[in-house]
Amino acid sequence: MANIRLGIAPIAWTNDDMPDLGKENTFEQCVSEMALAGFTGCEVGGRYPHDVEVLKKALQLRGISIASAWFSSFLTSEPYAQVEKDFIAHCEFLHAMGADFVNVAEQGNSVQGKLDVPVFAGKPYNTEEDWKKLTEGLNKLGAVAKKLGMTMTYHHHMGTGVQTEAEIDKLMEMTDPELVFLLYDTGHLVCSGEDYLGILKKYLPRIRHIHLKDVRMKVRDRVKAEDMSFLDGVRAGMFTVPGDGDIDFAPIFDIVGKSSYDGWYIVEAEQDPAKANPLEYAQMARKYIRDKAHI
Repeated sequence: MANIRLGIAPIAWTNDDMPDLGKENTFEQCVSEMALAGFTGCEVGGRYPHDVEVLKKALQLRGISIASAWFSSFLTSEPYAQVEKDFIAHCEFLHAMGADFVNVAEQGNSVQGKLDVPVFAGKPYNTEEDWKKLTEGLNKLGAVAKKLGMTMTYHHHMGTGVQTEAEIDKLMEMTDPELVFLLYDTGHLVCSGEDYLGILKKYLPRIRHIHLKDVRMKVRDRVKAEDMSFLDGVRAGMFTVPGDGDIDFAPIFDIVGKSSYDGWYIVEAEQDPAKANPLEYAQMARKYIRDKAHI
């Protein structure tokens, strides 16, 4: 049976890509409300203290540990040496914080942060040269992470060159299964229109980190029809917490629960905190997971 820990991402409180969302929310409020809602882990946000001892103390006071953090790689657009240098610094910080996982997403041709590019119609596609640079680079970064005591997972994402099932298949085929693992994100797969349960079953042995993100399909369909950007989709409420959108998580919890998965469930739902009170939605997610996954 799976051994699952439960955490939540700070993006519901403060959005690093759109700093005006949640600008009123402090780091202390964020982690206090995570603990109050019943979570024992989190990922790292832009407003977190960068000093290891300061951050450790703040989290220990609240009974929270760091699970992982996002790393933007630019393997298709920057020299590998620079990417590796930044990656090492990132991993060393996470390792000092007691985290086991580092989540990589290639941003070399990503449109996820571009307000003037539609996330569906403007989706980028990797060239064969891009695939070569990306996968060879990921194998190297995976080896670096392993040497530093970390496990590296790849985060498929809307608006990037690794979004669809076919693209995830290619990434998995072209990378070392001992060095490059998969971050399974429910929201990005459903939003993209992929077979999210099929992908879960196919790659479960290689899935080492899981993001639980729900989707409001009516908003998602409007984002596609109106050629909205990813960030505009977030503002419009495309994503929400498990139990508040249109994904049935019961089969996901069943499949993972019966497996040997040893890692985190991280609730991640970027919304406008002025419209979706972060504490209220964190409590909503916690109750849903307790009721459906019995965690």
